[in-house]
Amino acid sequence: MTEAKKSLKRTLIGKVVSDKRAKTVTVLVERRVKHPIYDKVVTRSSKYHAHDEKGEYNMGDTIEITESRPISKTKNWVVTRLVEKAVTV
Repeated sequence: MTEAKKSLKRTLIGKVVSDKRAKTVTVLVERRVKHPIYDKVVTRSSKYHAHDEKGEYNMGDTIEITESRPISKTKNWVVTRLVEKAVTV
């Protein structure tokens, strides 16, 4: 029963492009789609504001976000896990 409930929420994987807001990260999610007329593969992107309670994710990190209840006006995603840490030079 809990597995069925978990599958109802959408999960996306994207890259953190901003961590300047308190308890919030901006995540860029890219997807590749085929153009309906030209049959060329095009990259489409969307930005989502995700809740990061502890402020542990930084720019460049690849993270997974899950849909949740509205937390603020623009925030209705929550960071669930770190996929890949950003490479520091």
